[in-house]
Amino acid sequence: MGVIKVGTSSWADQMLVRSGWYPRGANTPAGRLRWYAERFGLVEVDTSYYAVPAPETTTAWADATPPGFTFDVKAFRLFTGHHTPVDALPKDLRPTGGPSRIRWRDLSAGAYDQLWDRFHAALAPLAAADRLGAVLLQFPPWLARGEAARRRILAAAQRCRPFPVTVELRHSSWFTEDAVVDTVTFLREHGLGYGCVDMPQGHVSSVPPILVATTDLAVVRFHGHSDAWSSGDKQERFRYAYGDSELRHWSVLLRELADQCAELHVLTNNCCGDQAQRDAARLAELLGVVPAAVRA
Repeated sequence: MGVIKVGTSSWADQMLVRSGWYPRGANTPAGRLRWYAERFGLVEVDTSYYAVPAPETTTAWADATPPGFTFDVKAFRLFTGHHTPVDALPKDLRPTGGPSRIRWRDLSAGAYDQLWDRFHAALAPLAAADRLGAVLLQFPPWLARGEAARRRILAAAQRCRPFPVTVELRHSSWFTEDAVVDTVTFLREHGLGYGCVDMPQGHVSSVPPILVATTDLAVVRFHGHSDAWSSGDKQERFRYAYGDSELRHWSVLLRELADQCAELHVLTNNCCGDQAQRDAARLAELLGVVPAAVRA
């Protein structure tokens, strides 16, 4: 069975900070990360989706965590085709005189190349410290299956190399009965990990949780099953507590998936207060996962 790492999709979310999960003494970004890393061996960096972090920031992350700790880093949203506010870009790369929200094709080729260079510069300190897990390419729900979409995925993945890449698809056309095998084969043939998501079903962006490893690293992310998934309110959208029977069932499935790969990353993203941390801790307990800091 492969190595299993369990964590959450944030350590600095403001709802988490306000929840009381951190003790009073963990009152700085570095202090909270150190405290988090004593309890989990994995975290997903979500802030990189909204803005490319500075190398000084990621260096501080590496310095605050023990050997064996892993960061999975979500790619900047412009790279995966999402509409992006211009002010989310570095000031010197922002186009002028245009709309307030842009897509990747609205940038000049030179500016787009520089933006990728800065993303790589942000990843470099984590990679150098052996803290980098996967780069998560989370594609938008309107990216339907087709040749143009495959080319878009491969172009973004190639930009991420040599780092490991996990692809999360959010359009149901990739997972219909006659397409799912082709989707899995496409990812496997191009060395791309599949990002499995447990999420509410019956919505436009809903995809089924297919437990399959397409590379040595598999990633499963838990969003919960909130009835308010389509709501614009993040707190309500992710307000869900996994019951113990659910987590026990998932622990069996996750062990089976870990038999297919060298490493399995399990991330809870039901980020409402400290619920993700509580569910991740219970999953880790059921899976017998102990953080590297505790083992040391």
